[in-house]
Amino acid sequence: MRIYKDINENLDEIAFEIECGAVFIYPTDTIYGIGCNALDSAAVKKIREIKKRDQKPFSVIAPSKEWIERNCEIDKKYLKKLPGKYTLILKIKNKECIAPEVSKGKLGVRIPKHEISKLVEKLGFPIVTTSVNLSGENPTTSLKTLKKEIEKMVDFAIDEGKLEGKPSKVIDMTTKKILRT
Repeated sequence: MRIYKDINENLDEIAFEIECGAVFIYPTDTIYGIGCNALDSAAVKKIREIKKRDQKPFSVIAPSKEWIERNCEIDKKYLKKLPGKYTLILKIKNKECIAPEVSKGKLGVRIPKHEISKLVEKLGFPIVTTSVNLSGENPTTSLKTLKKEIEKMVDFAIDEGKLEGKPSKVIDMTTKKILRT
C-alpha cells in the first residue's frame, strides 16, 4: 500500500488513480474512510469484499451541493448542514449517479469539511465513503491501527496522522429521523 502524506501536493496523481479504479483510504473531518469511484462497480464490489459487507448501502462524498440537488431529492435548507460532520440520507432521483452496488432507492451523502472534499470536487463524481473497518468493528482513527488484511487489499492511503473525530451524524431526511448521533 502506497502512502501519500498530503492531498494537495499529490492531487493530480491521486485523482488519476481514483479515475482508474483505485480503492483507497483517506482522512475526513471525522475518521478515516475507505472509498473508490462511486460509478465503478468493480471497485465498489472490492470494498464490499474488504469490509465483508453484503447488502448494506454505502454513502458517498458528493462533489458539490449542485450534484446533490441534481441527483437526490432534498429541501435546499438542509444543504446548509454541508460541508460538515453529517451524512444526509436522501431519495435518489437519478439512478445513474452511482453504481447500483453502492445503494438503491436512498443514498447517504456527505461533504466533509476537509481537504478530501476538494479532491472529490476536482474529480467531478462521487466517491464511496464508509469507515475503515470490518463490519461491526470500531472505525479507524489512525493508519497505525489499520488491520493488515485491509492494508493488503487497498491501492493507497492518505495519512494525516491520528484523527480525533467520531463517525458523522446520520440523518434520514426521508423520515426526518436521526440514525446516528
